[in-house]
Amino acid sequence: MTRFRNITVLSAVLGVSTAMWADFSYEQTTQVTGGSILQMVKSLGAFSSSARKIGDPQLSTFYLKDNRMATVTAESAVIFDLDKETVTHVDLQKHTWYAITFEQMRQNMEKFRAKMEKSQTKMSDASAPTADISFDVKVRSTGAQKTVSGLPTTEAILSMAVNAVNTRTQQAGAIAITNDIWLTQEISGYSELRAFQMRMVEKIAMNMGSGMDLSRMLAQNPGAVQAMADLAKEMQKLKGIPVYQVMRVGTTVDGKPIPAASEAPLPSNNGPQAPSGGEIAKQGAGSMLSSALPFGGFGGFGRKKKTDDKTATQDQDASAARKNQNAVPSILMETQTTSANFSSAPVEASHFDVPAGFKQVNAPDTSF
Repeated sequence: MTRFRNITVLSAVLGVSTAMWADFSYEQTTQVTGGSILQMVKSLGAFSSSARKIGDPQLSTFYLKDNRMATVTAESAVIFDLDKETVTHVDLQKHTWYAITFEQMRQNMEKFRAKMEKSQTKMSDASAPTADISFDVKVRSTGAQKTVSGLPTTEAILSMAVNAVNTRTQQAGAIAITNDIWLTQEISGYSELRAFQMRMVEKIAMNMGSGMDLSRMLAQNPGAVQAMADLAKEMQKLKGIPVYQVMRVGTTVDGKPIPAASEAPLPSNNGPQAPSGGEIAKQGAGSMLSSALPFGGFGGFGRKKKTDDKTATQDQDASAARKNQNAVPSILMETQTTSANFSSAPVEASHFDVPAGFKQVNAPDTSF
């Protein structure tokens, strides 16, 4: 009798475990809808077919089954397997694939950390511009309501900014992000996705171990420690499941957040005017992007100036200061993301397999 009871209890536990890892799927459509970078890249359309498609909607389908999750687009698939501790990348156009383990991710993170420390040492040179950096994160609920994907939603606005002041010129600037988020209170099966994400975070954290050494990375910028604490505190204000989001990324000089999409429509010609095809042909895409940013890319920070030309440097600083006084927030990019077709129906196991005939290739170096 006791043995039978133990088997019954074990079966019940296994049944609960299986139920906790039920199948789930949904679709997500993301589209770049505006900003100066969109205008700039569209100007490359004469030279690049991918540039012509930058404003097209991009559909991603998320599949969850047991301890695996796959994100599938028309071009690629990414498969997380927590049991095998691997991430598999599949190129559906080139018919190739590669896999990277959590341990390899840890090694790449360690390499990245070492490179960052080396870079910080070089930047400590007295001739390099210095900046005081601070972070600002806020979440607020507006009380607005609307139906999205057939679901009732309420609005919350997340604002983030990285503020910097050049200690030599006192020139100020900020990289800002505003995310207009519409949340619904409950979706059947969504808890499975959250449970998987928690397991994935725990798995990756265990494998990262001391190699990630986040405390040492944050110590290089003490303001980031407080920023992470503020972010965690503000994120707790987001109650519900995001169904629709409009995110804007841009620059501002007065510390004020970028207006949310529901508060101010995107100007038809925001920020720097897009260059012509001829201008792009004469300049590299990288320099074009840098010139699109106010003050030559975030207030002139990070650019080394010739020490033997002090007059030119002073003139540039004065010009930048004048621009700093008259500049207005500039939206570099706006994207819209909509989630829909949530389902708890059984998911086919084939979504987590590499298609037959695909060639395995070496994983790229992701340690930057």
